[in-house]
Amino acid sequence: MSNFIKKIYEKNFDDDVHLQFQKFSRGEFKNRAEISAKQAKGKYTINMTAEFVNELVKELARKLGDEKTKVTGSIISTSDLTGKVNFKSKKQFQGVKNYGIDGEMSGEEILRLLKEFPRAFFALSFKTNDSEIKTKPKAPKSGKRGKEKEGEKKKKPDFCKLTTTDKKLAESFVFEKSDFKNAEATHTYMIESIVIPSELKEEKDFAKVREGSRRKGKIIRQAMIDDKEIRTELGFEA
Repeated sequence: MSNFIKKIYEKNFDDDVHLQFQKFSRGEFKNRAEISAKQAKGKYTINMTAEFVNELVKELARKLGDEKTKVTGSIISTSDLTGKVNFKSKKQFQGVKNYGIDGEMSGEEILRLLKEFPRAFFALSFKTNDSEIKTKPKAPKSGKRGKEKEGEKKKKPDFCKLTTTDKKLAESFVFEKSDFKNAEATHTYMIESIVIPSELKEEKDFAKVREGSRRKGKIIRQAMIDDKEIRTELGFEA
């Protein structure tokens, strides 16, 4: 029960963590993986940016198991999902397909799709017995976020919303303090080098090299938890 930031904190650099950094070159990338969370009487509400969506969908799908629930939203992919998922609509732009989802699905069905299409984006909304995810049914914007104007209040993350009574799931997003009331966190990625595996040294396909290479550097996590500032530096290679 974790997300890629918590996994990096725990030095668990799995495939999901690797997928998070495939598109990044060397450099500094600010305002990434943002969260805004609150807790009242054991109910947690966490708003977040798009980076967390796939892993969160996976976590809630595991909770469902073979049970079915109403699933809405979109799966965005360059792959052809015809025959793989029962979609209600299909839009395509520059090779990227948006499959509209509106129907019953089991957790196992969602997990199968996540495993078969790990690079697809699962902008889904559904409930489990103790949690609910609401995601905007579209692809997240790429590139740098616009700067706030002077005097303008910083916009809070709103791409995805998790409501849950699962304490462990909630605290995987705010792992510095148990039983927090209010928390916000943002991350800066510092990609210092790109490590190319030996088996890809002679590869001519640049896309394969980019996807197979690991990014090495650190993440600066800046959090405000119950009015206390906490800065954490996390080294990684993924």
